Amino acid sequence: MTTARPLADLFPRLDEIPAAYQPDAPVEQRDYLVDGELMHWDGPLAEVRSPVYLREADGSERQVVLGSTPLLDADAALRALDAAVAAYDYGRGAWPTMRVAERIAHVEAFLARMREQREAVVKLLMWEIGKNLKDSEKEFDRTCDYIVDTIHALKELDRSSSRFELEQGTLGQIRRVPMGVALCMGPYNYPLNETFTTLIPALIMGNTVVFKPAKFGVLLIRPLLEAFRDSFPAGVINVIYGRGRETVSALMASGKIDVFAFIGTHKGAADLKKLHPRPHRLRAALGLDAKNPGIVLPQVDLDNAVEEAVTGALSFNGQRCTALKILFVHEAVLDGFLERFAARVNALKAGMPWEPGVALTPLPEPGKTDYLHAVLEDAVAKGARVINAGGGESHQTFFQPAVLSPVDSSMRVYHEEQFGPLVPVVPYRDLQEVIDYVTASDYGQQLSIFGNDPAQVGRLVDAFVNQVGRININAQCQRGPDSYPFNGRKNSAEGTLSVHDALRVFSIRTLVATRFNEANKELVDRIIRDRQSSFLTTDYIF
Repeated sequence: MTTARPLADLFPRLDEIPAAYQPDAPVEQRDYLVDGELMHWDGPLAEVRSPVYLREADGSERQVVLGSTPLLDADAALRALDAAVAAYDYGRGAWPTMRVAERIAHVEAFLARMREQREAVVKLLMWEIGKNLKDSEKEFDRTCDYIVDTIHALKELDRSSSRFELEQGTLGQIRRVPMGVALCMGPYNYPLNETFTTLIPALIMGNTVVFKPAKFGVLLIRPLLEAFRDSFPAGVINVIYGRGRETVSALMASGKIDVFAFIGTHKGAADLKKLHPRPHRLRAALGLDAKNPGIVLPQVDLDNAVEEAVTGALSFNGQRCTALKILFVHEAVLDGFLERFAARVNALKAGMPWEPGVALTPLPEPGKTDYLHAVLEDAVAKGARVINAGGGESHQTFFQPAVLSPVDSSMRVYHEEQFGPLVPVVPYRDLQEVIDYVTASDYGQQLSIFGNDPAQVGRLVDAFVNQVGRININAQCQRGPDSYPFNGRKNSAEGTLSVHDALRVFSIRTLVATRFNEANKELVDRIIRDRQSSFLTTDYIF
């Protein structure tokens, strides 16, 4: 149980850390990638602190400093944008006009170089954002798998586009072509995987990219800068750092961004989109806030519901957009659910990311424990109780998960996306209460239904299919498999991402057509036979 280990003993001495996972010397990163070159930044730097503290010989604790990254200004960001614009060259650049098979070869070259950095990236995932070893390895490997799946999906897409269509006397070929310059920004909780689920499709479809890493998990991109530089033509991928209000604001205000891929808050996305002078020309792929509910029906496999809900609510300390962030439990099974849920939560192992079996780790966001305490205290003041022993205790960056019940609409945790290890449980009697909550919510990403009564489950499915992007039955909310659509309604998303959908988000269908007669047939045939066009082709990619 987590309570068996005093929180004051949670953080280790340096000599208690296995040699393979000990922190490296702080890295002063001044490099960023623009126009195929690693540029040197002589300006101010942002310090990168780990959520992990180390105990000193005198009993004091010091937060580990991992290094620093460039605080670029607007001018530096705009130079990166200019490089991307020049490389795209109104769609005439080498990258957007390159044959699909050649772009795939570049991405495969990058993937091979990326795999060489697995150990370094996994280690930085643990130290920068506190993700445990197993999940850090999973994030890296899943990202590599996503790249492979994207390549396969593009091959399938290109094969289906390699033929000509004849309709009503018109001969045509329809292919997908890039949109232009893409700005890609990912979240700190999945700084590699979630970022690359937009970055790789944007690149492989022929767009040029300005990429700004997440606010935490930023150093882990450094081992990949040379791979980006060496695997793609100059200007195709540009990597910048710094505060978004200085760098990203300037990029959007320029009006030169054609596709905006962003994972964060709906307010942040709205503020940035407003800066674009031609918003009707901006395509957006946005993964935003969520307050995914889990609904426990009176007829339910309670063991499964508890197991899935604990994992859904507290994987990576609840720092997932797909986390279950509020649980509605029917009063007929409330006591049994809470008893089992609290016991299961307190059985989760707390510790450092590299320790075997660790499920709960320190939180990377500065001030996060203070926020969680404030939300918890608000709920307790209004009638909620902390159900699990030790729930809500904290030390430095670590916060012991707290299960709160009964929660009602007067409390902040009922409405706010806590994005951390607080689990609000709302007792209910009438299913209409739950339906009303989902209908009135500003968010509509996913939800989970736990139950085995076909009538009740079926009623809720029909009530919610037009409210959220995904309904999970007797399972936690989640993104995968990556072949499934990942989207949301209301303030939770714009656009749909999956291996297949992402290729379409970052491209548009273009048709080349001609009246079907012998002269035009001969013309098109010669263009294809003599390989006079990269677009008009019947090449089949194996």
